[in-house]
Amino acid sequence: MKTMLIFGLGYTARAIARRLADDGWHIEATGRAGTLDFADEDGVRAALARADAVLSSVPPAEDVDPVLVRYGANLTGVGWLGYLSSTGVYGDCGGAWVDESAPVVGLGGSGRRAARALADAAWLERDARVLRLPGIYGPDRSAFDRLREGRAHRVDLPGQIFSRIHVEDIARAAHAALSAPPGAYNIADDMPAPQNAVIEEACLISGLPLPPLLAEQDVPPASRAFYAENRRVANGKARRVLGWRPVFADYRAGLRGIWEGEL
Repeated sequence: MKTMLIFGLGYTARAIARRLADDGWHIEATGRAGTLDFADEDGVRAALARADAVLSSVPPAEDVDPVLVRYGANLTGVGWLGYLSSTGVYGDCGGAWVDESAPVVGLGGSGRRAARALADAAWLERDARVLRLPGIYGPDRSAFDRLREGRAHRVDLPGQIFSRIHVEDIARAAHAALSAPPGAYNIADDMPAPQNAVIEEACLISGLPLPPLLAEQDVPPASRAFYAENRRVANGKARRVLGWRPVFADYRAGLRGIWEGEL
C-alpha cells in the first residue's frame, strides 16, 4: 500500500484524500482532521520518511511557505510532490483567457499575491505537480450555502468573468497527476461565467429569492478583492497531459449535482 502525506487536510484536500483512499492509498495528514500535528517535527519527519508522495494544500504565510521552511529539506527523497496553488498568480487579465504560459505576477513584490507566486515557483523548482485552482465550490461550500446564510450578492459589473471548479474535479485531477510529469496545471471547468449567473442559477434551482443587485461601491469590503480580478482560465494542458476532463463541465452541472445530492 502506498502512502500519501498531505499537509493541510482542509476542504479540498479531504476530497483528494477520499479519492486516493478509494484507490488503495494510505493517507497521513496534518490539520485539524489529520493524523499528525504540523508542529510535531519528529512525527512529521518520520511520516515523510515513509511517504511515497506528498501533497501540500497549505497556503503561504506572509512571504514564506510554512511547509518548505520547516520540512523542505526532508522532501528530497520523496518520489512525488504536489502543491495546490491558485490561478490568482495570473493577476487581473481583463477577462482574457490565460493558460500556463501566462506570466505569473507578484514575483519580486510583497503581500499576499507575491507570497502565493513565490510558493508556486518554489514548488515548481522542486519538480512538483502544481495544480492552479480558481474558485472552488462543492457540497457545503456553494452558492446555495451563501444564499441560505444571507452572504450571497449580485454586483452590477458587466463583463466581469470568473473561472471555478468543483471540488470533486480537483480530486480527479490530483489523482491523474500522480502519473503526470512535473509542472503547472490549470484545473478549471469549461465555462467561465459571471458570479451573478451562478447566483441566479442557484436561485432558479432552489427557489430561494434573488439577492439584490449591488453597485460596485456597495460591495462588502471582504469581497472587494474577489471582484478586482477578471480572467478566463484555460484547462487545455490538464486535458492533454493529465487525460483529465471535468465531470462538472460548468456551474450549471455542478450546482445541479450539489442540489440533487442534498435531496
